[in-house]
Amino acid sequence: MAVKIRLKRMGAKNNPFYRVVVADARSPRDGRVIDEIGYYDPVKQPAAVVINEEKALDWLKKGAQLTETARALFRKAGVLQKFQQK
Repeated sequence: MAVKIRLKRMGAKNNPFYRVVVADARSPRDGRVIDEIGYYDPVKQPAAVVINEEKALDWLKKGAQLTETARALFRKAGVLQKFQQK
């Protein structure tokens, strides 16, 4: 089972809010998830990125793949650097 860390869109029309989730790669974008590890709110100034580092590092160690957008958010939050150091 290929597992990806990606964004799940929430919020209202023209007011996006995203949850950073771990999901099966075959499931739809807003479908069933395995775990929620944070959120991203692009509407706030500056944009809010909150990621549970412990859960994120655990999933990365288990082999979960990051999407491009999730990778950028992890880099911004500093989680990716911690994973690459280990």
